[in-house]
Amino acid sequence: MLLQKHTVGAAGSKRRGYLARLTVISTLGGLLFGYDTGVISGALLYMNDSLNMTAVEEATVVSALLFPGAAVGALTGGRMADKLGRRGSLLVCALLFLLGAIGCAIAPNVTFMIAARIVLGLGVGAAAVTCPLYLAEMAPAHLRGRMVTINELMIVTGQMLAFAINALLDALIHDHEVWRTMLGIASIPALALLAGMLMLPESPRWYAIRGRLEDSRRVLNLSRSPEEAAAEFEEIAQAARTAKEERGHALRDLKNNPWMRRLLWIGVGLATVQQATGINTVNYYAPTILEKSGLGVSASLVATIGVGVTSVLMTILGIWLLGFVGRRRMLVIGFSGVVGSQALLAIVFLLPQSDLASYTILAAMMLFVAFVQCFIGTCVWLLLSEMFPLAIRGFAMGIAVFALWTVNAAISFLFPIVVNALGSTGTFGLFVLVNVASLAFVIRFVPETKGHSLEDLEAHFRDGAVPAKLPVQAKLPA
Repeated sequence: MLLQKHTVGAAGSKRRGYLARLTVISTLGGLLFGYDTGVISGALLYMNDSLNMTAVEEATVVSALLFPGAAVGALTGGRMADKLGRRGSLLVCALLFLLGAIGCAIAPNVTFMIAARIVLGLGVGAAAVTCPLYLAEMAPAHLRGRMVTINELMIVTGQMLAFAINALLDALIHDHEVWRTMLGIASIPALALLAGMLMLPESPRWYAIRGRLEDSRRVLNLSRSPEEAAAEFEEIAQAARTAKEERGHALRDLKNNPWMRRLLWIGVGLATVQQATGINTVNYYAPTILEKSGLGVSASLVATIGVGVTSVLMTILGIWLLGFVGRRRMLVIGFSGVVGSQALLAIVFLLPQSDLASYTILAAMMLFVAFVQCFIGTCVWLLLSEMFPLAIRGFAMGIAVFALWTVNAAISFLFPIVVNALGSTGTFGLFVLVNVASLAFVIRFVPETKGHSLEDLEAHFRDGAVPAKLPVQAKLPA
């Protein structure tokens, strides 16, 4: 009996280790996503002089990664994830990350830099679609929430590393070309992602929809007990039989199935309201905002690390809360907090310029970031990976993330222009109004997905029963 318990325990430990390794490797795409979107905030302070950029060129360099880069990457990434598989798509993303990082580091002029940022953006956009899909499809139902949201933790960790590395390189390298090193460092995790994904398997659900049921069963056995794998395999095989009839006809099925269209529009809405928080105005422009409030360049770079640390700590708290709190409630708390913190931010910009005012602005930014990362950032990517049916999952995820990056690019491009027109107080006051509308959208439309398997959710949606409350079994972490 003791030997049997030891064997079962050892097998369980091996499965947990496998899932941990799989999660860390695949979420290197999230780390690169965060680093590449965060590093530009510090690099811009030096790049302006080195490349003699105009204000329009500066805005283009920032937004090129987002649109057309990440937006097109998301749109094609969903299709690529369906055709090449989730693993195959992440391998392509790793190559794009590597080429883009090297291109940015060696850019001789603005045109080359914009082209390299677009390549990098293609990788960011495709990875943003594929990584949550891969994790959601590889995870057991009771671990799905935790595993998928590790990707969000890696995104904010990448941003924090970008802020910290920017400040460190600023202190160590007294050269206006230091921005090349800042941007080139991203090639290291890109190589790690490429090597790591070569050792991981494909998603069992992708295998199933391709008719490769024995491969699907084999992959499930790597991370489930024999009983769990057998039960989940039956669910997946049944869902795959239904989805196989629909595969390759996503537009037709959206036209013929109102429940699919409803889910797609909710997904697009979720992606839009996440970006409409204005979180990336802080990620991209925090050093510039703090410098204009009176801090020096180096002090602004160091102070921005506080934003990155807040993002990481609050994402960890959010991942823990997901084990006990429903997705809908998390979002309602998050958007309520965003409205309040942005109102506070609008007020503190009225303070007279001083170091005290600069650090008060920084504190208000950190409060805003805390609500977004703890309650919204952890939930939106998770919901998008859970709510779409298998037949159109990659396609629908791509459309939703395309909307996300398009809104991100528009806000990032327009933010400095709107600030010049309305001032910082007027701009963040406008964000308050937008996020009140976002809160109303969440309350009215967003389903509750916690505690359901992906196949169970699809069955509910097909029947027109959109879950709004937690099932009884969801009291366990999910």
